[in-house]
Amino acid sequence: MPSKPHENRTIISITGNDAEKFLQDLVTNDVTRAGEELIYAALLSAQGKFLYDFFLTRDQNGFLLDIAADQAPQFAQRLNMYKLRADVTITGTDLNVACGQGAVPDGAYTDPRHPDMGWRKYSSDTPEPNTTDWDAIRVAHCIPEMGTELIADSTYILEAGFERLSGVDFKKGCYVGQEVTARMKHKTELRKGFATVAINGSAPMGTDIISNGKVAGQIYTQSGDQAIAYLRFDRATDDMTAGDAQISYLAPA
Repeated sequence: MPSKPHENRTIISITGNDAEKFLQDLVTNDVTRAGEELIYAALLSAQGKFLYDFFLTRDQNGFLLDIAADQAPQFAQRLNMYKLRADVTITGTDLNVACGQGAVPDGAYTDPRHPDMGWRKYSSDTPEPNTTDWDAIRVAHCIPEMGTELIADSTYILEAGFERLSGVDFKKGCYVGQEVTARMKHKTELRKGFATVAINGSAPMGTDIISNGKVAGQIYTQSGDQAIAYLRFDRATDDMTAGDAQISYLAPA
């Protein structure tokens, strides 16, 4: 079934006099822009590995944070661990997420990851049914998803394309995991990462991709004749296999 980015989401409210500084010191993106636009960001471990991704905006009381519902309790617990004596209150809300494509409704925000991901709106209204094949869009533009491609305590956000997806700001200053992320940005060339590949056939998610007898990566979300793959770029070719499926990689121009 196609993923539905408006379902199984929780909206957390973060308020208090220190809310902006609290978030700015923790997450990968510049939260001072929230409200003017929707912010996509991540919380990392101290070792620079991905833990959670989410969207941030403002309301009249503070910030609203849009996160996968199954991750919300652990995420809120981690935020409270960082809070210490800061004037910050973290609570749940009854707000819903509506998503769609086309004209952006009043009060909605463009999804910052890619224009084809449409818009997101937060309100108490029940979202209308949406038949968009979001997985096809994610695959076409190599947009990884928490719990599928994005794995807590394993994924590095630059390998996951967070710079391309407007999920990290290299000018905002320090945040948890910033040093590792900055070093990967400025001192190394990425040798691994997610890419959209052509696939002929199908393979279970997580199947190893084989190139010249060696493991070159793993296959993840598939849609039609394309899939998101995690690849070692030095082994990626246009003649690979994943189980019985044929995989082709074309390096970006």
